[in-house]
Amino acid sequence: MATTRRRFVQGSVAAATLMAAPAIGRASETPAAAKTLKAVMQGDLRSFDPIWTTANISSYHGAMIYDTLFGVDGNDKPQPQMVDSFGTSDDQLTWTFKLRDGLGFHDGTPVTAADCVASIRRWAVRDGAGQHMFLRVKDIGAKDDKTFAITFSEPYPLILDAFAKAGTPVLYIMRKKDAETDPMQQITEYVGSGPFIFNTRETKQGAFYVYDRNANYKPRPEPASGMAGGKIAKLDRVIWENVADDQTAIAALQNGEIDFYELPPIDLIDQLEADKNIHVEVLNKSGQIVWCRMNWLYPPFNNVKARQALLYLVNQNDVMKAAFGNPKYYRACASYFGCGTPMENDENTEWFKEAPNKPKAAQLFKEAGYDGRPVVILQPTNFAVFNTADQLLAQWLREINVNAELAASDWGGVVTRRANREPPEKGGWNIFVTSASGAAFGNPITLVGHQANGDKGWFGWPSDETHERLRDKWAKAQPQDRLAVAKEIQRNAWNFVPHVYMGLYLQPAAMRANVKGVIGMPELIPFWNVEKT
Repeated sequence: MATTRRRFVQGSVAAATLMAAPAIGRASETPAAAKTLKAVMQGDLRSFDPIWTTANISSYHGAMIYDTLFGVDGNDKPQPQMVDSFGTSDDQLTWTFKLRDGLGFHDGTPVTAADCVASIRRWAVRDGAGQHMFLRVKDIGAKDDKTFAITFSEPYPLILDAFAKAGTPVLYIMRKKDAETDPMQQITEYVGSGPFIFNTRETKQGAFYVYDRNANYKPRPEPASGMAGGKIAKLDRVIWENVADDQTAIAALQNGEIDFYELPPIDLIDQLEADKNIHVEVLNKSGQIVWCRMNWLYPPFNNVKARQALLYLVNQNDVMKAAFGNPKYYRACASYFGCGTPMENDENTEWFKEAPNKPKAAQLFKEAGYDGRPVVILQPTNFAVFNTADQLLAQWLREINVNAELAASDWGGVVTRRANREPPEKGGWNIFVTSASGAAFGNPITLVGHQANGDKGWFGWPSDETHERLRDKWAKAQPQDRLAVAKEIQRNAWNFVPHVYMGLYLQPAAMRANVKGVIGMPELIPFWNVEKT
């Protein structure tokens, strides 16, 4: 079976900025092996700016070195993290936040309210939840060094959910001078206030990335839970090794050369489970949903009939079987809000019971006025789940006489090209496949892909006024009323089809048996609370 790990190609811009970045808090000596953890993560770290990109590996990097105002706990509830106290005015229009004592950046400067305000503003430009919130923000500003306030034009009950969410981009707090970087440009210095410090001197771009314990970090007193609670760095050093071959990574794990392997291939899990020195665990219990994004700007997917055709064309079980083989780790999912989430429902899912129906898909493409032009599918050959999905989708399209054309590259190439709004024949695209956690799909505001606000939204740029109105309705609804609104959203969504799902899978992680304390959660792999016994 082909590799299932996401690989990134070294970015020349990132490499240049890393070389230019000043070193902060470098370790004076090499930590002991017992206090050093080596991990093979999902791919190379292409960008060090977790606001500029939605790449998960960049968000992992952000969680190491930055902190957050709030964090979701193990029950997916927002909890204060950098914030000590907060409250809202009687009219629910002004929220005030006070930072806790002892917060300091790795360069020795204190974290201030001005840093938080600048970080919130930059994040809100790039994040869907931030964009939705800031449509209602009248003012945001620091009241003193430790206090800031946000005033809304109408009550906004989702502010804590937006601040706490673990889905990319996460609201990481940066120094004011870094956060004032144009949101469309990458930052060039990587100085946070989190539990680990990015050791740029010993990091080698494309090979390994070194994080040292922040001895000055003051964790919260509560037990660690998800992104909330006490982030206690029990390791002196964490090293992310960029290993390009799965068999090499498996051998390194079994030989004790590495301690943690995030995405071992499913077909090798039995081999790992048979090794008494290895522990295998699914950390993200909500799973990952593979989804297909269509470009609304150009034919054929500017026509709703062509988008509806994909609902009837895709066979989720075939995609998952080809990618993973073992049904223990996958399932099909029809709910717009993912499966296993509080908003899951079966509204307007008759197509799912009927699919695959290739004759109907062919008829819908005909009704869309499809004229035989190439349908360009971005194909990351180094990410097997997406690669498999793309190849199957191309095959199915060809079977109904659609001229599907695979544009092969690495995943980094897809990440770059999907932002291109030019026509497909001029370097643009028609389809790309990606994934996000099942938990993220359960909230129509905080997942960036749930936007349907046209060119202001995420790649694919879907546009539907009814959808945006219903998202607003969901945001204003009381918690007990949100499922009813979610059903309205789903009924409408599967009519205009903002995207198409290709299956849900569970990805086990593998680690040495002496690695303890890894916190399972959607979206992130945290290394605080982890130790080697």
